[in-house]
Amino acid sequence: MRPFDRRHALQLLGAGGAGLIGTLPFTAFGQERPYPRNLMADPKFGSDPFTLGVASGDPASDGFVIWTRLAPNPLEPYGGMALKPVAVLWEVAEDEHFATIAMRGEALAHPELAHSVHVEVAGLRPDRPYWYRFRVGSEQSMTGRSRTLPAAGAKVQRLRFVAAGCQHYEQGLYTAWRHIADEALDFVFHYGDYIYEGPDHGAGPFKANGRSYDEVRRHVGGEIYTLDDYRRRYALYKSDADLKAAHASAPFWMSFDDHEIDNNWAADFDQDGTPPEVFAFRRAMAMQAYYEHMPLRRTSMPQGGHMRMYRGARYGDLLNAFVLDTRQYRADQLYGDTLAPLGPEAFAERSIMGAAQEKWLYEGLGASDTRWNLIAHQVMVMNLDQRKVSPKKGASDHATYSMDQWPGYMANRRRLLDCIDKRCPGNVVNVTGDAHRHYAGDLVQDEHAPGADGKVISSEFLATSVSSGADGQGDEDAYSRQIRADNAFLRATTDQRGYLLCDVSPAEWVGELKVLDRVTTSGGSLSTYARFAIEHGKPGLQRA
Repeated sequence: MRPFDRRHALQLLGAGGAGLIGTLPFTAFGQERPYPRNLMADPKFGSDPFTLGVASGDPASDGFVIWTRLAPNPLEPYGGMALKPVAVLWEVAEDEHFATIAMRGEALAHPELAHSVHVEVAGLRPDRPYWYRFRVGSEQSMTGRSRTLPAAGAKVQRLRFVAAGCQHYEQGLYTAWRHIADEALDFVFHYGDYIYEGPDHGAGPFKANGRSYDEVRRHVGGEIYTLDDYRRRYALYKSDADLKAAHASAPFWMSFDDHEIDNNWAADFDQDGTPPEVFAFRRAMAMQAYYEHMPLRRTSMPQGGHMRMYRGARYGDLLNAFVLDTRQYRADQLYGDTLAPLGPEAFAERSIMGAAQEKWLYEGLGASDTRWNLIAHQVMVMNLDQRKVSPKKGASDHATYSMDQWPGYMANRRRLLDCIDKRCPGNVVNVTGDAHRHYAGDLVQDEHAPGADGKVISSEFLATSVSSGADGQGDEDAYSRQIRADNAFLRATTDQRGYLLCDVSPAEWVGELKVLDRVTTSGGSLSTYARFAIEHGKPGLQRA
């Protein structure tokens, strides 16, 4: 391939010549606009500006978002970029060799958005793969692969996707992402905790879940608070080759949980008692940095310290997917955000989703006519009684539950399961994360709910972490044995790193709990810990 220069790029785009750079149009959020006067007209780089890779996400039947960020020196201020906008060319092809170009254009990388680029590609054919890349000056990015959704009424016989998240950089390598990159997938659901906000743990061994491990790698700097802090943390994480490979392999549905901002934050409140009006500044900066580094549409761009992250997608006649946001709109956690018995406050009219999102979800489930429905969210729905396994409080005479998960919002949980039971029985599967373990279990109404009869209403696969928690202890630790004994609806759990692989057909939904034998050293071996199937119309997990 011949070197790619800006003059040739403008000729490809039908421009009259490089001398008209001040008035030529570029694509910005789907609209053509004149170039700004302060454009960097002839960008040159001393090193690769595409150090953070490429990504695609939020697919539709006619396109998807493609993303990159220019950062030749990613851990330096501004990523090593001059504070001027830069024109970036993009191409989408029907083949990996770019012999047949489906679409091309030019977008601006703005310094206000850390020189990130979000191109909402449209006008493509449904239900097929596409390849994409970016160019700036004489530099070219790695190639990414994405895929459009099937047309709304199309017959779909199979869908394969992965759920993964919780990728603490200091606690393990991203071996799981390398394996995910090698899977043949329609999409990846990232349930959250893309970064961790905490400080560098220091040199030498570290502890995870009470065990000591040799140092793997370290954060740069202290706990993150400012926009520059968050940008540098994302740059550190996204520099990982395995994570870049996964992003380049398939479109992602992105979702944040808590560590993208602060551990266990809830709407206007953090865990430290910071005044809400002060925490709002940190949240706004964290959300801006999150948007800058993810393949998200303009509809998710932060506005006033909030992001619209709940959204849906339809995969032909096979699956409707509902991606939730259980952080921005929730009521504050009860009882100091600890494991606690379910007092009367837990049954009060409090929401983990917020009224508008609840209405959107329930109406969507009620109107769904696909074979299956996926509810993809962040934290566990199962009511796990943890009275005998609490690491902080020890054994209790009363059932105790996590106040950060759905049991802390019992009225909302009841409404959710009631909606599933009445509007789409037998075809809803919940996929969640956050707990740093694999869990697979069935969902029943709590025993205190009116008319509760122990009927299985839905099932839940909770995907373990990519690296958070380090190597883990498998399924023979005391917690695993005790939690299974105390909760009959819990079918499996293991303290290992990995991801969830779902294979969906009209007849059944199969979930595989993929695990790695280690992540604190390279070369971890992948295996399947457990495999469960759900037969359409018959809620409940069966060993497969």
